Amino acid sequence: MSSLQELLNQRAELERQIAETQRQERAEAIATIRQLMSEHGLSAQDLTAGRGGLRSAGDGEGKRAKVAAKYRNDATGESWTGRGLQPKWLKAALAEGKQLSDFLITQPA
Repeated sequence: MSSLQELLNQRAELERQIAETQRQERAEAIATIRQLMSEHGLSAQDLTAGRGGLRSAGDGEGKRAKVAAKYRNDATGESWTGRGLQPKWLKAALAEGKQLSDFLITQPA
């Protein structure tokens, strides 16, 4: 039967071997990727451009339009889009008995 110290030494050696193998495999993967990028004329920017590969500058991909506020506290001017968690000011007002519809922003007709 192996002693605890022998087992710990074996584990340490295995962890060292695992780390070294990971470094080698990562280096090989990076070399393969660089070779493929060179063969196909790709840059790092091409990899982050999205599924379509190349994209033109200023095509707006990845940008999201701002969502208009749906609820407003007229007393403080604070607003909320209605998405995500309710803000503290709205939670407090609802706890006081007010209705969500009391804060609804109405659009002029």
